[in-house]
Amino acid sequence: MVIQDTQVPAEEIGLRISRAQDTMADHRIDGIIIIQRVDLYYFSGTAQNGLLYIPHEGEPVLFVRKYAPRAKKESSIQQIIEIGSVTEIPSLMKDIYQKMPGTLGLELDVLPVNDFRFYCDLFEEQKCMDGSPIIHKARMIKSEWEIGMMKAVAELSRKTFRYMQEVIEPGLTEMEFSGMFETFSRKHGHGGQLRVRDYLTEGYPWHVLSGKSGGMVGLLDAPASGEGTSPAFPCGAGSKKLAENEPIMIDFGAVLNGYHIDETRMFAIGTMPEKAYRASLAAIEIHNRILEQAKPGVSTDFLFQFSRDLSKSLGFDAFFLGPPDHKVSFVGHGIGLELVEPPFIAKNRGVVLEPGMVFALEPKMVFENEFSAGVESVFHVTERGARLISTVPVEIFIVNPR
Repeated sequence: MVIQDTQVPAEEIGLRISRAQDTMADHRIDGIIIIQRVDLYYFSGTAQNGLLYIPHEGEPVLFVRKYAPRAKKESSIQQIIEIGSVTEIPSLMKDIYQKMPGTLGLELDVLPVNDFRFYCDLFEEQKCMDGSPIIHKARMIKSEWEIGMMKAVAELSRKTFRYMQEVIEPGLTEMEFSGMFETFSRKHGHGGQLRVRDYLTEGYPWHVLSGKSGGMVGLLDAPASGEGTSPAFPCGAGSKKLAENEPIMIDFGAVLNGYHIDETRMFAIGTMPEKAYRASLAAIEIHNRILEQAKPGVSTDFLFQFSRDLSKSLGFDAFFLGPPDHKVSFVGHGIGLELVEPPFIAKNRGVVLEPGMVFALEPKMVFENEFSAGVESVFHVTERGARLISTVPVEIFIVNPR
């Protein structure tokens, strides 16, 4: 179990709030209310039940419904006020700031419609606008403190992948195997639930795709035998048994003290078929070549197109990022307090790399009704280039049958 002081330093909170305030003018927003739990933790240092108001100028105030004593212990926000109801907030804001904002930013990318209407009614004289771009821009740049937190998760993931190599064997179902390594990781501090922002996405740490399981595209391609994943959970690990001499893709998400690492490696028990082995090596080459190109000032559009061109030169363009007519349009995504965050290494995104950005880079291939191959590592952009946070060796793991 990893035990460490994870309280967010006061200087971290100050820098984050300053970044958000610097961006508000660009969006013509006078103040922003932070409601979503991950955003609340990012800007205040606590995830207790409450709301944080950040004005365009001046000090923020944290309104806490419960539990105020813990919030005051965890957060470095100077003004923390215990409230019985959020309906108290407008009058309290007016007392504190002597005026109300003309425009108010809300997290419209995640706020439910009914909640949005409630806050619009509560702040009936304010114009409610989308404040989520301000939040995303602030969170895109990770500090050295955050990089340190993610390095600790990477170490947990490295231990878990090493454990996978020790216990993987034929006859285990994908679900049984995933349960084994998740249990190991939980014993060493894994938080269990991966946080995801998209309401249509479910965060869970285990994806084990062995042989044809990795070649299924959509529910209609599920094997008639009933092996594989269920219609209710169409991805992850299924009931298929692991076998010798087949490619096995393991995509593992780890979370520790709120921060995430997302990694994929290819496994085989005994040997890996030549076609899958060559595809796995090609994915590793694309992975490594993208890292060579990832530097401040380089656009994510360029990196995405670079990956597509490279896959074509290696002879795998038809399978890269999905089979024909089912390809995804990204090869990497931001990661941090949530499993998937902006920015994306994707088509037509127009984002330029900056020092402090952190990505999960995942060049993958799908051979329909055969297998999947790929690799995924987490790296951060430095002043000079890209540096891996991941410590799992970037290689194919071939283990002997037990």
